[in-house]
Amino acid sequence: MASISYSPAAFDGTSASDLLRSSSSSVTGIPLKTLGKVRKMANETGLDFSDQIISLENKYQQALKELYLHLTPIQRVNIARHPNRPTFLDHVFNITDKFVELHGDRAGYDDPAIVTGIGTIDGRRYMFIGQQKGRNTKENIQRNFGMPTPHGYRKALRMMYYADHHGFPIVTFIDTPGAYADLKSEELGQGEAIAHNLRTMFGLKVPIVSIVIGEGGSGGALAIGCANKLLMLENAVFYVASPEACAAILWKSAKASPKAAEKLRITAPELCKLQICDGIIPEPPGGAHAGATWTSQEIKAAINETMDELTAMDTEELLKHRMHKFRKLGGFQEGVPIDPKKKVNMKKKEEKTVPRSSKAELEGEIEKLKQQILKAKESSTKPPEVALKNMIEKLKEEAYHEYSEAIRAMGLKDRLEMLREEVSKVNSKDRLMNPVLMDKIEKLKHELNQSLSAAPNYTILKYKLDMLKEVSTAKSLSKAATMKQEVNKKLSEIMGRPEIKEKLEH
Repeated sequence: MASISYSPAAFDGTSASDLLRSSSSSVTGIPLKTLGKVRKMANETGLDFSDQIISLENKYQQALKELYLHLTPIQRVNIARHPNRPTFLDHVFNITDKFVELHGDRAGYDDPAIVTGIGTIDGRRYMFIGQQKGRNTKENIQRNFGMPTPHGYRKALRMMYYADHHGFPIVTFIDTPGAYADLKSEELGQGEAIAHNLRTMFGLKVPIVSIVIGEGGSGGALAIGCANKLLMLENAVFYVASPEACAAILWKSAKASPKAAEKLRITAPELCKLQICDGIIPEPPGGAHAGATWTSQEIKAAINETMDELTAMDTEELLKHRMHKFRKLGGFQEGVPIDPKKKVNMKKKEEKTVPRSSKAELEGEIEKLKQQILKAKESSTKPPEVALKNMIEKLKEEAYHEYSEAIRAMGLKDRLEMLREEVSKVNSKDRLMNPVLMDKIEKLKHELNQSLSAAPNYTILKYKLDMLKEVSTAKSLSKAATMKQEVNKKLSEIMGRPEIKEKLEH
């Protein structure tokens, strides 16, 4: 997945405290009041303060970017709940060429907390299903604060059957604190409605992509989230219980919610590590509400890319892909218990040892190769390509071994192994790469480059790398010489033909 990019959103006067709620009213020493005062002074006096304003805005944007790169889990929860955060309908109207909303569960109810409809993106038709929150108190009451009742899930189920029948890929948008848990919802079969959706989604024969755009609360989110691919916005969260509820259960106080948010591992980077989330969609600094249109276009690009991958699968492969995604979650493998006494005496796995050549031995072998190349050049015979290839392989193997020794000597072996394990779990075809993982790779590369010259075997490592470069160059020249010989030979054969000689004489 690619590293997080940012939109060129201009400063709009929104304070970081408003965006994070828990942070102060200034960002890294740049108070927003200062910007306001300078602008007010410019308006009142008529003086030109444009340079100072631009400078302050640039500093603010840079500081804001740094702040949003190091958010705590509870801060991401607050961003996901921000009242100005774009809703399902905001994104749908931004990304679709045309959208037609479909209503009702065909049982006399139409839950406004779940919105469904058919829309097109770049000429391709999709079924959109999403949980809808309100902007203010009136809208939130109408939408039930984005908490669906059983009628909403049955409406979503009807649209899933409709999409499956007509072959429309399904895109679901998750943004709910959870399913509505009042007495009436329980009487109407809230649990049954969610369970029915879960069972049905695993059997749908069309591609399904789910995107968490805000909160993903427990079964209420999962009821439309059993997809082939689960993507999350950078500041979205997905949890089995809200941090406040978890804190109240474990620590008997909602004040421990920051600690609970960290322990629950509910953020997009953490869920990517657990392979629950398949990709992270970037947001602008300040959150999705700081650049709703830009965020929507990132969602659109992610949908197109993911659907291209899924539509290439046949039906059977698609169903297996969806099943395996969920079957592997939380899995571990238990082995047969081994007697501790036997374990102590067990033979350790033999590690492959690479014979290390001394500097003198390498110089001798390379000198011998040079003589063979010169001899071949003088006698117009074929250069020793096999010998060159073998020497390159040998130098590569020894250089790799020297690198391993240097990393071990610098105490970076364990970190490198952990990083390799994390990288192996990331889908290389997916452009939405884990930003935390990319940051770790860059930090380790920087540390390795800084410390490599202090490694005890740095001299021999550098020598072997130089020799590898020299021999690789010799191989390229040898290949060019061989090609030249073949061309000259072919040209001589052509020029020796009677008809060619006759034409040249005339």
